[in-house]
Amino acid sequence: MLPKKIEDAINLQINKELFSEYLYLSMATYFAAEGLSGFENFFVVQAQEERFHAMKFYHFVNERGGRVLLKKLSDPKTDFASIEEVFQLSLAHERFISKSIYELMDLAIEEKEHATKSFLNWFIDEQVEEEASMQAILDKLKLIDGKGQGLLMLNTELAARVYTPPVAL
Repeated sequence: MLPKKIEDAINLQINKELFSEYLYLSMATYFAAEGLSGFENFFVVQAQEERFHAMKFYHFVNERGGRVLLKKLSDPKTDFASIEEVFQLSLAHERFISKSIYELMDLAIEEKEHATKSFLNWFIDEQVEEEASMQAILDKLKLIDGKGQGLLMLNTELAARVYTPPVAL
């Protein structure tokens, strides 16, 4: 049985993951409007990953005898000043999600909830990858100054990204 304190915290995390999906879809629509289909694709795939993360938490709560309670999502940001701003906001958001998962792990340790600790290890590893991915693209954008042929090459690179869900839930 999942302790109530942890169930409540995971329900909050589910909401954060669903908001992440919503935010990344909003970013995708920005790039669609800018005619940058590769960048759009990157964020559509990112949104799919966030949905997977939310559902992974969802299934964990249910498997442990808890109850998922969904909350209202806030409106995501829809207007951006630049491509670089989108990735700066994305990196900041991933760091926010990482901090939230670390806090969940701290709670699981405090509550001696070993199954939750084991479950959260996957997310901790995933967040390292998420932050590194956003930082790498941000670094490339800074290198090419967000324009010209470099931007078109990066757009082509991001167009090749596909969503591949992990084999095991």
